[in-house]
This record gives sequence, structure tokens and C-alpha cells, in this order.
Amino acid sequence: MPRSVNHVASRARRKKLLKKTRGYFGSRSNVWTVAKNTWEKGQQFAYRDRKAKKRTFRALWIQRINAAARLEGMSYSQFMGLLKKNDIEINRKVLADLAMNQPEAFKAIVEKVK
Repeated sequence: MPRSVNHVASRARRKKLLKKTRGYFGSRSNVWTVAKNTWEKGQQFAYRDRKAKKRTFRALWIQRINAAARLEGMSYSQFMGLLKKNDIEINRKVLADLAMNQPEAFKAIVEKVK
């Protein structure tokens, strides 16, 4: 009996991945092995960078809070320490947003903790 190979399924599987790599440069978009390797590596980068994104945003918030706190005459670490001491629970994301968009509200928080 001749060997039976399910070409329909394997072609569909390849077609599905080639559709995902459609905007890639050169053979990365249409050569099966190159496209597959490129797509898999892209998935690795996506996974890694979802974690890195959280770190970079936290660093940005800290820089913004530090800059705003220094305008009020204290360092970031002093400011965060005083917040903790006074039991004011505002996260860094909100503090950075206040420092950027509503400096008077940030100033009020600084006055409260002093």
C-alpha cells in the first residue's frame, strides 16, 4: 500500500505561519525554514520584552518622581521614605503622572509629607 501523507494539513500549517510573517524583509517572509525561525525568534523577543517593558516603565516613573521631588527640595529616596512613614499609599505610576500633568497636586503631596 502506498504511503499516505496529509499534504492538506501540512500545507495549511505552513500557510498559517507564512501569513504571520507577511511583512518581513526578503526571504524571511516567504521561505518556510527562514520564516519559521524568524517568527519563533520574534515570539521569544515578545515574551522577553513584555517583562522588560515593566522594568523600563518603572524606571521612567522613578526618574519623573525624582525630578519633581528635587524641584521641591528633596531627593527621590527621602520623598518615598516620607510617603511610607506617613502611610500614604500612592504607587509610582500615579505619582509620576501627577508630577508630569498636575504639578500643584504633586506639590500638595510633598507639603503633606514634610
